[in-house]
Amino acid sequence: MLLLNISDIHFRHPHCNTGMDPDQPYRTRLIQDARDFAQKMGTVDAILVGGDIAFRGAPEEYAAALEWLKELSAQCGCPLERVFVVPGNHDVDRAVITGSASVRNVQAAISNASNREKELRDQFGDPEAGRSLLAPIEEYNAFAARFNCQIYASDKLFWHQDLHLDGCTILRVYGLTSTLLSGARGQDDTQLSLYLSPLQTVLNPADGVVNLVMCHHPPDWFMDRDDIEDAVSGRAAIQLFGHRHRQRLLRDPSYIRFSAAAVNPDRHEPGWEPGYNVIRLTTSQGNGERFLDIEAHLRVWQTNPDMFRAKMASQNDEVFRHQLRIYGVAPSQGNGVACVGVGQPSPETGAVMDECAAAPVVEATMSDERTRNLVLRFWELASSERREIATELGLLENEEIRLPEAERYGRALTRAGERGLLDEIADEIEKREKR
Repeated sequence: MLLLNISDIHFRHPHCNTGMDPDQPYRTRLIQDARDFAQKMGTVDAILVGGDIAFRGAPEEYAAALEWLKELSAQCGCPLERVFVVPGNHDVDRAVITGSASVRNVQAAISNASNREKELRDQFGDPEAGRSLLAPIEEYNAFAARFNCQIYASDKLFWHQDLHLDGCTILRVYGLTSTLLSGARGQDDTQLSLYLSPLQTVLNPADGVVNLVMCHHPPDWFMDRDDIEDAVSGRAAIQLFGHRHRQRLLRDPSYIRFSAAAVNPDRHEPGWEPGYNVIRLTTSQGNGERFLDIEAHLRVWQTNPDMFRAKMASQNDEVFRHQLRIYGVAPSQGNGVACVGVGQPSPETGAVMDECAAAPVVEATMSDERTRNLVLRFWELASSERREIATELGLLENEEIRLPEAERYGRALTRAGERGLLDEIADEIEKREKR
């Protein structure tokens, strides 16, 4: 599996929608460099975007970001529905905070609480207070909805989606929301001013599942930094953080942590160095255990000539390598069939496996491959067409009509899945696509 990890793109309106955007060449070179990798190493399986997609959380910035991500996906051979996003502090519209007492009040209530976990649960669990808490990222949410990465009160504080790493192992991608208290009182965030909470770091270490965490802010930006560090380090094999604009890699016996460079850092900031990461994941086995093998390519910008180049792992090696144990899936099951990856030869028979006999059963969910494509196509329709489909299939409650679209139709699509109506949704989308 080949992953593309980018962060901190900072689309700035109006410049990003004109021919006078000085950051555009770096994004173009990134697409070209990523395309070259895909041609050498195989198509990209997922694009993981670590926040700060916009600069002020403006809808025009997300429109530009969507077009660029479409081009990046197409050039890398990655289906657009395999783009995953989380919000960063620049995805917060601070004008919403300064203009709304309810937003400021709910942020202050959580920040000042003696028991923040309980206060967050209570505030987010209340539909009105929860929506106030998320109001500053409403435009981000509208953008993220097409990737099924939006959040909404009172039951979706973060998201997770599954990808098949091989025939035996699931890569479970978690997108955490680090911006709940970001921009408080319209001010810049400082270290220890944010709050994540144990509500987001359950990260269940299930058998046969490799947990990957995406979060814009690294642990030391949170009031609960020690708890976050312990939970993430103990339960997530792969960790992707952004925000610092400094490309770093930490290899621990239990995990690997990427601190992403910015695609478009401020050109006047110290240590300016655009960059991104390419991560290859494969599995292997030996000594009665299964392993996750990681090859990381850290790409950094150079000028004259303009290009991305490798950040060296050593004097003669461009690849950072690491290996982690996969828990809960044995190399050989009781039936004698080895648990190997799709397309890998069986050690017993030498035959190439089409699937793994020991593959875990994964129920169809709103995060499975077919449904992700369905969600993307649904959001590509006009707003009136989305409403027609949801209304005709009885997927909206009366009180939901006035909800923000990201929540309204997120709930409607979830309801369709629960009622077994996804085929009907697909038929209705196809009718409108043919008009």
